[in-house]
Amino acid sequence: MHGTLIEYLGKKLPLSPDDIDIIHSVFVPKKISKGEFLLREGDISKYGAFVCKGFLRSYVIDNKGKEHIIQFAPENWWISDKGAGAEGSKASCFIDAIEDSDILLIDSTGHLKMLEKVAAYSTSFQAGMQKRSAAKDKRIVHSLTADAEERYNDFLQTYPSIAQRVPQHMLASYLGIAPETLSRVRKKSMRKR
Repeated sequence: MHGTLIEYLGKKLPLSPDDIDIIHSVFVPKKISKGEFLLREGDISKYGAFVCKGFLRSYVIDNKGKEHIIQFAPENWWISDKGAGAEGSKASCFIDAIEDSDILLIDSTGHLKMLEKVAAYSTSFQAGMQKRSAAKDKRIVHSLTADAEERYNDFLQTYPSIAQRVPQHMLASYLGIAPETLSRVRKKSMRKR
């Protein structure tokens, strides 16, 4: 599994043998089955994860029992409870596997070591945080200003491979619309093509 992460980071900057040794020392491989939880709301948040193979999601459940998906994470994506902050804080969301998945876990100590000693990781992390912040801002603006059809079409343009892999009810949850509304939007979109 480490090879996937090494290849991913190696595209940002070259990795030295010492960098590769650090990667092997701080990332812990784990396999999780479809439907298995990596993290539950209220549990102590210990790890972030890099998805080598498979597909995860993070979500919250409101007081009416409705799921609200925060993030999808296919291969070569990172996922964690960013709301929990430092290691040892209680998780504010759930993270589970949509597909059988191979992931690499890293704790906050390992993360800090990687930031300090592996330039490709530091560069990737900074770029990823900027990209995530911009995507989050765009998602907030779309949720406030765009109708269901606009949100769906934007998602298809931005994440075409994800739209093909997730069940319709999960995509609707991510978009903040009812599954029935998504079904109508998809039918309308197909008629236009």
